[in-house]
Amino acid sequence: MILQMNPKGLIVLLKSKFLDQCVAMKELRRKLRRLRKSLSQPVRHKKGKKLLYQCQKAGVFRSAKHIAIFTPNDGEVETKNIIKFLSRQGHSVYFPILVGEKLKFAKVGQHFQKNRFGIDEPLFTPLVGAHEMNLILMPLVGFDKHKNRMGMGGGFYDKTLAFKAQQNKFNKPKLFALAFNCQEVDQLDAKPWDVPVDGIITPTRFIR
Repeated sequence: MILQMNPKGLIVLLKSKFLDQCVAMKELRRKLRRLRKSLSQPVRHKKGKKLLYQCQKAGVFRSAKHIAIFTPNDGEVETKNIIKFLSRQGHSVYFPILVGEKLKFAKVGQHFQKNRFGIDEPLFTPLVGAHEMNLILMPLVGFDKHKNRMGMGGGFYDKTLAFKAQQNKFNKPKLFALAFNCQEVDQLDAKPWDVPVDGIITPTRFIR
């Protein structure tokens, strides 16, 4: 015997499943944020050096003049060594600037101000769009072996990089996410609005 469900019952069931998934995702995000925050400063410094080595080994900076990167917040992976290396090598280094619900990028100078999340943003340098970057190195909360990425939940990078989905002729900018190994999970479900990254780099691995 085949049981049929009326449309209202089906809608209620789908809403319930969706809410369950949201709750599970929220709890996973909380767990991973707590995990990365638990790492000591000496460990972060050491892993930051290894992260630079992995980036160099993978050649991600090659032919990239304009590179956007982030300063760590909320326990994110240390990027200080990468930023120093890029500056010494003559790359133009940019930090993200929050503009509404999207990001612009500003070249790193001498002056900064905190945004509403307490993150440093460059002052007195022009804002440019993501399409003008050759490479964007972005943070994440969690990832899996298929390069699926979980962010903080605001969707700022996905909204900013939505144009990549319509890109057919150009592959600029390249997108790589940086993370600690402890942020890896078995599987993440990709959402339709998720912008895929070209790779994920940890202190010991490069997932391409």
